[in-house]
Amino acid sequence: MGSLMVNIDHVATLREARGINYPEPVYAAGIAEMAGASGIIVHLREDRRHIKDRDVRLLREVVRTKLNLEMAATPEMVQIATNIKPDMVTLVPEKRQELTTEGGLDVVGQSGKLRKTVESLRSAGIFVSLFIDPSEEQLVASQKIHADMIEIHTGTYSDAVNEKVKEEELKKIARSAMRAKELGLGVNAGHGLHYHNVKEVAAIREIDELSIGHSIIARAVFVGLDMAVRSMIELINQ
Repeated sequence: MGSLMVNIDHVATLREARGINYPEPVYAAGIAEMAGASGIIVHLREDRRHIKDRDVRLLREVVRTKLNLEMAATPEMVQIATNIKPDMVTLVPEKRQELTTEGGLDVVGQSGKLRKTVESLRSAGIFVSLFIDPSEEQLVASQKIHADMIEIHTGTYSDAVNEKVKEEELKKIARSAMRAKELGLGVNAGHGLHYHNVKEVAAIREIDELSIGHSIIARAVFVGLDMAVRSMIELINQ
């Protein structure tokens, strides 16, 4: 049975749309946990477009499952993480102009910088995951710089224009998950997963957890967050 970490960034997006103090991401985290989520994810971006520093601090105090902080590999973010000490950090690429994270980290090309970041976080007792495309080179590079885990980018699979492309991308994800386990890495997967495409990825036994946010928050508008989380967990475990 797979488990689900819920990304609550877009609760904060709704809050920031009006520049007010609600809805409160901390409340969303509690509801998601009570509905069965195995962890809570937030992405503290450089431009603070949705999640704010105070959100991360408050979540560290109240999350009872696991707090996964997504962040760029910058000195500012490393300092924040080592001060707040989330249970885990997922390092992601970040561009100011993007709507959402586009593609995985280039661990091969940035191994020196990323190695130092991983070392700093792990020395502070923080479990480190790297968000990467399903690529043999990126997997091996992640293992070499001593990451604990990788998160396989499922965006290309999720955006597939036809069944043939979708099937090919699913095979890449499955091969990468298997290879990651051979390398001794934990395996997470996420990006763009929703209620109509998650079952195929969840069926890959080497994947430990799935990271899903936007589709859950979108459904929550209509059915409530508790039901949205429970419905996703039910699909994952079918």
